[in-house]
Amino acid sequence: MHSPLLSILIPAKDEAGNLPALLDEITAALAQIEHEVIVVDDASTDDTWTLLSRRATDDARLRPLRHAASAGQSTSVWQAARAARGAWLATLDGDGQNDPADLPALFERARRGDVTLVAGHRVNRRDDWLKRLSSRIANRVRSALLKDATPDTGCGLKVVSREAFLALPYFDHMHRFLPALVRAQGGTCVSLPVNHRPRGTGRSHYGLNNRLWVGLIDMVGVMWLRRRSRLPAPLVAEASPTVDRDSVAAEESSS
Repeated sequence: MHSPLLSILIPAKDEAGNLPALLDEITAALAQIEHEVIVVDDASTDDTWTLLSRRATDDARLRPLRHAASAGQSTSVWQAARAARGAWLATLDGDGQNDPADLPALFERARRGDVTLVAGHRVNRRDDWLKRLSSRIANRVRSALLKDATPDTGCGLKVVSREAFLALPYFDHMHRFLPALVRAQGGTCVSLPVNHRPRGTGRSHYGLNNRLWVGLIDMVGVMWLRRRSRLPAPLVAEASPTVDRDSVAAEESSS
């Protein structure tokens, strides 16, 4: 089977009300780009899996996967990345708040070849005040401690090469630290402004407790990884094989 250029990775839990419009928008936004869409249903209790299974019979680009028991957003993204066939990965949330119309611009920026990861920056948040507050606090704490040079690490819209992503260490909640992890591996990150929309249906699975406090231990671990990294460490030259000139001359005279 011909490999697509770009694989869209979507973790989804109880998003049956949001996925139909989101999948239609992805198809429209990427009409000129060879792509596939991998949606990981993280043990939803609504009709998410039924919806995905039905749509996959009519759209070969849609590849639904399913967890029997909830494994979380990071595990869903990581497993989707391993299953992906594209050389490039794009992530976005399944709640419809990320706008697929931003994908082509992020992908074009990533393909210039001078950065490892392109992250979206939600300059106009469309969330309630508590979610905006918790996200602002979490971003400031991460930025101060990890120095990841990314103003909005919580934005689900990101584009990264599959090779670079699979080189990152896996752990639960790793999706919150992708820019810092990429930089610890010697990579570079840039951010682009993206659109942000109100959630369609359902409710958010995140708040102040699981955005900041639960992630403090993970943040310490990422700080350790960052401090222990010696990358980038460019190799300036590769030694040429030593040639025994007398042996070469002897072989040429005997031939």
